[in-house]
Formats: sequence, C-alpha cells, structure tokens
Amino acid sequence: MKRFTQCFILSLFLGWFTAPVQSETKILSLDEAIQIALTNDPWLAGSQYSQNALNDEAKASATLPDPKVSLMAGNLPTDSFSISQEPMTQLSASVTQMFARGETLALTKRQKQQLAQQHPFLRADRRAKVTTTVIQLWLDAYQAQESIRLIEQDRALFEQLVDVAQVGYSSALGNARQQDVIRAQLELTRLSDRLTMLWQQQEAAQNRLSEWVGVAADNALAPDLPTLTPARAWSPQAVEYDNELARYEWIRHHPAIQALDMYVDATQTGVDLAQQKYKPEWGVTAQYGYRANDPMGRSRADLFSVGVSFDLPIFTENRQDKEVSAAISRTEAVKTEKQLLARRLLAEMRTARVQLLRADERLTLYSEQLLTQIAEQAEASLVAYNNDDGDFAEAVRARIAELNAKVDALAIAVDRQKTIAQINYLLAEASFDDARPAKPF
Repeated sequence: MKRFTQCFILSLFLGWFTAPVQSETKILSLDEAIQIALTNDPWLAGSQYSQNALNDEAKASATLPDPKVSLMAGNLPTDSFSISQEPMTQLSASVTQMFARGETLALTKRQKQQLAQQHPFLRADRRAKVTTTVIQLWLDAYQAQESIRLIEQDRALFEQLVDVAQVGYSSALGNARQQDVIRAQLELTRLSDRLTMLWQQQEAAQNRLSEWVGVAADNALAPDLPTLTPARAWSPQAVEYDNELARYEWIRHHPAIQALDMYVDATQTGVDLAQQKYKPEWGVTAQYGYRANDPMGRSRADLFSVGVSFDLPIFTENRQDKEVSAAISRTEAVKTEKQLLARRLLAEMRTARVQLLRADERLTLYSEQLLTQIAEQAEASLVAYNNDDGDFAEAVRARIAELNAKVDALAIAVDRQKTIAQINYLLAEASFDDARPAKPF
C-alpha cells in the first residue's frame, strides 16, 4: 500500500498534471479586443458627426440673414382698381436687410467652433474609457479562465487522492479510514462546484465583453497575462502626494478636463453674446414705387424710398441684465464641474497608487515566500501521511491551501493589471490622432 501511495505522490511531483491544451485557433488577445472595440464603437462616429454639424453651424451663423423682399400695389381706387386713375396709386417693390446686434455673428461663430473643438477631447476620453473598460472585462474573463485551468489541473490530483484513500481503506494493510475516503470525495465535489461557479463567472464576463467586441468574446483568451505599464513613466513614487499642485500636474492634460476647458470658453463667449443684446439691431429698407401715366396720358414720376430701422434696448432690467447674469452663472457652473472632475480624478489617482503599492507588496510576498512555503507544507503533509505519521485530512487541507494560494496569486496579478489600466486612463492625454474623423458605420 505504501509503495502504491508513493507512486501516486511521485507522479504528482514529477509534473504529470499539465494544463489542458487550448485550441490554436480563435484566440482573442487583449490588444485585439481593444482594437475591435475602438474600431466598432459607434459613439466615436457620432461624436465626429456632431463636430461636423457644429462646424457647419458655425459657418452658417456668421452669415447675415436673408433679405426680405416685399411687392405691393398701393392706394388702388376701389371704384375701378385702375393704376392710372389716381396719382397716389403705385406698384412698389422693397428690399429689407437686417444686421445683427454688435458682434453677434462673429461671437456666435466662435462659440460654435469652441463647442466643436470639444469633440476631439471627448473622443480621446472615450477611447481611453473604452480601452480601460475592455481591459477590465478581458481580465475578468482571463482570471476565470486561468482559475479554471488551475483547478482542473489539481482536480486530477484529488481524483488520485480519492483512489489512494479507497485503495487504502479497502486494503487490509492500508491505514486509510472511511472518513478519509469521504473527505477526499467531498473535496472533489467542492472542486466541481467551484468550477461551475468559475464557468459562470467566465461566461458572464464574456457576455459583458461581447458588448464591445461582439462574437469575438466567445473565443478563448490568450493564455499569458498581459504586462501593462503605467503611461508617461508614472510610478507610485513619482508623485509628491503631499503637494496638491504636483498631483494636479499629472491629470491637468486629461482629455475630459480639456473638453471642459473648451466648454468653459464657449460659455464665456455666451456671456459676450448676451452683452451684445444691449446694442441695437439695425435694418435697412429700400423701396421703388412705379406710377402709371395719368388719364390724360401725362407721365408721372416713379418714387424711391430708403430708410433705416433699429430697436431701442432701453428697458434692460428684466431682459438683457438677466440674460447676462444667467450666462455668467452658467459659466461658473461649468467651472464648478471642472473642479469636481479634477477632484474625482485626483482621488482616483491616490486610490490607484495605494492599490498598486499594496499589489506589488503582495505579489512579492507570494512569489518569494508564500507559494514556496505552502507547496513545501503540502508536500510534507503528503509524505507524513504516506509514512503513517500524518492525518489524511491535514494532507488534503494542505493541498487545498496550495490551490487557493495559486488562485489568490493569480487574482492579485490580475488586479494589479486592472489598477495599471485605471492609472493609464487617469494619465490619458489627447493626441493629434483624436482630431481625425472616426470611422462611420
């Protein structure tokens, strides 16, 4: 019986249990998932259309309104409706052209252009958000996939432990007890339940990922954990965190903040637009009147009229004053939004920094000490049980602890990559490529 058990133990430590081989086709890497998501994101195309619309509106808003033409037959006698009977009768045509108040046209054009200039920054922020989201979802599916691989790898071990316990229990020379057999079978059942839960998690993550990459989310994921690095040579020690200005320096070029800067400029232009309403709106009218010959055949002179019209914005308390006040308040409200966004990004940066520091510490602890110690403990427990000097339950617990440590180490490594992805979003900057038109559908 001991030799039989030793053979099993020897086979375990000689590496009989290898990971199941995945299909060589239809492997979805993280880079491929990000590229698919960015290429097929309809929001980017919609943003480009909105920018084009604002640019066209800017050109249209800088143009004078169309002139108005009026045709009229004036002072017709009601007894005959003859245009030659009365000297006052005339056929007239007039043209009226209105002119905007002050610099309204130029300011309206500038405001539309400023709103259009938001969109390259909004698209840069969207690309960074989509990239971070896809990385998070891909890593969720990857963690479940690799956890399944680790458990299935050790599942064969527990199946052999069940066989060892059953042979030892049925053999007169064995030292196994019935409770050892039951314990081994119980742990095998728990592994099956754990696998079911992980399959559920993997399928849920793949379904969430399919929102961004479509049917490619059903493919197996690349077996190697991607190694992400913080952007712009950032490190947890790179920021002087007791200095608010130094912290703000890392996020002030974020496209979301720059987009709000452009919106602030647009609202400030709105204040200038509201102030133009204190100025009069002008209009010029030119009229030509044709008169027919009189009943005696004598010629009558045609008439020409020209005039200027304008309004008088003198009652400003309840209109112009309030519109200017509203425009100023709107600008201050947007500035408040920028302050809130900057505070949120800074808080997220501080949180991510701490998370990365702690993840590095835990990974170092696992790789340099914990995994080795737990593996040695599991091996010692199996050897002790084989030599009738240990408890079977303790040997099983040691093996479960080793499996849990491997799964925990994987989770820490995955969480570290998620944290780096979040840091890279916080460090995002707009580039010239963001001004290029998005691919329409």
